[in-house]
Amino acid sequence: MLRRRPPAAFRFQDMISTTFDPKTVEPHWSEAWEASGAFSPRKDGAPFSMVIPPPNVTGSLHIGHALNNTLQDVLARFERMRGKAVLWLPGLDHAGIATQMVVERQLAQSGANMDRRALGREAFIEKVWEWKAQSGGMILNQLRRLGCSCDWTRERFTLDEGLSAAVRKVFVQLYREGLIYKDKRLVNWDPHFETAISDLEVENKEVNGHFWHFKYPLENGETYQFPIAYNSKGEPTEWETRDYISIATTRPETMLGDGAVAVHPDDARYAGIVGKRVLLPLADRYIPIIADEYPDPDFGSGAVKITGAHDFNDYKVARAHDIPLYVLMDTKGRMANVAHVPEKYRGLDRFEARRRIVADIEALGLLIKVEDKKIMQPFGDRSGVVIEPMLTDQWYVNAAELAKPAIKAVENGDTVFVPKSWEKTYFEWMRNIEPWCVSRQLWWGHRIPAWYGDEGEVFVAESEAEAIAEARKKGVTGALRQDEDVLDTWFSSGLWAFSTLGWPKKTQDLKRFYPTSVLSTAFDIIFFWVARMMMFGLHFMKDVPFRTVYIHALVRDASGAKMSKSKGNVADPLDLIDKYGADALRFTLAALAAQGRDIKLDENRIAGYRNFGTKIWNAARFCQMNECALWADFDPASPKETVNRWIVGETAKAAAVVTRELEAFRFNEAAGALYRFVWNVFCDWYLELIKPLLSGEDEAAKEETRRTAAWALDHVLRLSHPFMPFITEELWARLGEFGAKRDGMLIVDRWPDLPAALIDEQADAEIDWMIRLITEVRSTRQELGVAPAARIPLLLIGAEAETGARLERYQELIDRLARLEYSTTADSAPAGSVTFVLDGATVALPLEGVIDFAAEAERLKKDIAKLDGEIRKNDAKLDNPDFLKKAPEDVVEEIRERREEAMAARAKLQAALDQLNKRL
Repeated sequence: MLRRRPPAAFRFQDMISTTFDPKTVEPHWSEAWEASGAFSPRKDGAPFSMVIPPPNVTGSLHIGHALNNTLQDVLARFERMRGKAVLWLPGLDHAGIATQMVVERQLAQSGANMDRRALGREAFIEKVWEWKAQSGGMILNQLRRLGCSCDWTRERFTLDEGLSAAVRKVFVQLYREGLIYKDKRLVNWDPHFETAISDLEVENKEVNGHFWHFKYPLENGETYQFPIAYNSKGEPTEWETRDYISIATTRPETMLGDGAVAVHPDDARYAGIVGKRVLLPLADRYIPIIADEYPDPDFGSGAVKITGAHDFNDYKVARAHDIPLYVLMDTKGRMANVAHVPEKYRGLDRFEARRRIVADIEALGLLIKVEDKKIMQPFGDRSGVVIEPMLTDQWYVNAAELAKPAIKAVENGDTVFVPKSWEKTYFEWMRNIEPWCVSRQLWWGHRIPAWYGDEGEVFVAESEAEAIAEARKKGVTGALRQDEDVLDTWFSSGLWAFSTLGWPKKTQDLKRFYPTSVLSTAFDIIFFWVARMMMFGLHFMKDVPFRTVYIHALVRDASGAKMSKSKGNVADPLDLIDKYGADALRFTLAALAAQGRDIKLDENRIAGYRNFGTKIWNAARFCQMNECALWADFDPASPKETVNRWIVGETAKAAAVVTRELEAFRFNEAAGALYRFVWNVFCDWYLELIKPLLSGEDEAAKEETRRTAAWALDHVLRLSHPFMPFITEELWARLGEFGAKRDGMLIVDRWPDLPAALIDEQADAEIDWMIRLITEVRSTRQELGVAPAARIPLLLIGAEAETGARLERYQELIDRLARLEYSTTADSAPAGSVTFVLDGATVALPLEGVIDFAAEAERLKKDIAKLDGEIRKNDAKLDNPDFLKKAPEDVVEEIRERREEAMAARAKLQAALDQLNKRL
């Protein structure tokens, strides 16, 4: 039974406070939600599942995390309220290099000043697990602060026992299928960590460098004619005799590993010496001159040294021409103790070797010149040292074979990218995919399940016992030693969509929630994670890992620059939450998350959306003070008052739009529609329009209005909850202290699903006319400089009977909200009036004696001139082909938008000026 309205004294005692305090409310609801089990999937309902892109166990929340997890949480809360069984599965990545680096640094800084090798592998791994237990996973608690409604009871870790078993099974199966193999290939080598690293862990930076130009003498003193001058047609006119070929390099130390010099087959300058040999200085061995498509005849001398063991492009050329590969360095980046490295350079750091080699080349008279040049140089993102392309023995996955069904799945629409344009990026990568190096020379990670016999025999198995049994079957009786390397972190995270659900066991979670519904992630890991999840999912589950891949944009600073610590423009989401609250940050990120367009994060926007939360809070206080509550089931089709029928229809429209846009992953459009409905329609108009009803004598109208306002406010909270969960849950609870008792928390309440039949066209037309009239009067007053306190008349001329009746019905509201002395119908406009047309009727505002027409005209002219200047400035950019070619698309679009805004503002001011000019 529904309780009766409590006495006024009780209501006053429990009034909603004047301000919302996020620091108190947020932790309360975080704990309450989790304790209630609201984050776990319901037993019934269609499944909706997502796996969180697992952050590094060493990580802390950055603004990119905040964006991605906000959008995921919006989806989770939206679908949960729609009655679906939502599983948003959280977890952490073990982050091989990053974690090992943290613990090694701690060891170095400890009193013992010990490194991992002195400690030993097993003891070091134990230290890492200790660190993880004490300090790892801080980011998951930070995600809780953001309001993420993950099912924390299902938290996984890429090195937990279940996922480790899945990794071993996958490795062994792929090996037995011939899809994992060992090979000697070029990798990105980090000399600090002494391991191969992935492309994602390489940071390319522009630095000041040099091009050293060397002479490589032709064998036996042979010579050729080299053109040194050309006519206007590009034909050679002068030649010089050369007994050498000129090459240029940014890394002179690698010349000792040259296996050839390549020239383009169409480069006539070198046609006569292709197939001959040159002496490699300092190394004192001869290498051939070969023809290949790789060299650019127009770059430098057009001749390129081929160092196949230390350059990715050279490696391809060397393999194609069967050129020897000379490894020059050891794992620390020191010149190796091998025959092809002259003894004087062995053991030297590569950069010291560079200095000495250049000096020795110059001493031989073979240095042509040194050219200062900006170059792109690869650095390890963790170590900060220059990465060395290195020829090493590693384990590889045959990615090209696994990519075939993954390509077809996207072609067939089994998995869809949003925005669709990212499919092109996916296809380009997958159709040109290289073998995937999955081994890393680290200790922290999934140790490769391969064991070796004394004679180099390899036994790949899921356990040492299985490996030993296999060895004994093959007559190998000695002790086996396990491979020292671990697997690339991306290998285990590639299994994330199904290993976290219990695979290889056939669990209920796996059956119910795979494939997952949506993967939300950044564009930069389409290659490293999305592609690999697709390959592994299809290979082991025979189905795609997710139906939709939503690619979110990059968060930049307010000016559009990329955030970086060196620039000092990084936005810390935790600081922003402390300052503005989680709801304000979440709504800002969602409101700016337009598909395919980077986010320019201005702190002023966050402050503005905090004000939006305050607007909702104050609206709830207004409703509570006016005893707006639902005391029985409310039929939204029942209101009789026009304004109440109108807000019911507006609520239905808003719910339909927000639902449609969230289903299409247009988060910004959903947030924008919600903002306009809440701020403009509900707060600014509806609550103002119902004040006379709430204070009037008609008790039936008053009761209807209270119930309708309460119903509409509940829908405001429901629609806002996915974006702003804390403030809406708090208001839901506080408002539930009056009226019928809530069935439960807002997080598990039903999402609005309102029929279009609730939209009342007659009420729409009536209220819309009044709003447009008041808005136009307010705009005219502002543009013509009418003082806010001035009360002016309004005359409605030539109106139809129905329009005149509307004016009479809403006269009190119109006069109050438009600040009018009075409003009435009339036959003509008096002298000194400004007019505008509304639905065929003329609206006249007599302003004689209210404003100085001449002075206002001059002010408007100045404002128009200022806007003209802005428009010309924007036109100059938009009419400049070079600017349009070089500027990022979002910058160009922003300028177009600014121009359109300026044009619209100018049109309004010009219309006002035209009005004044008629009176002058």
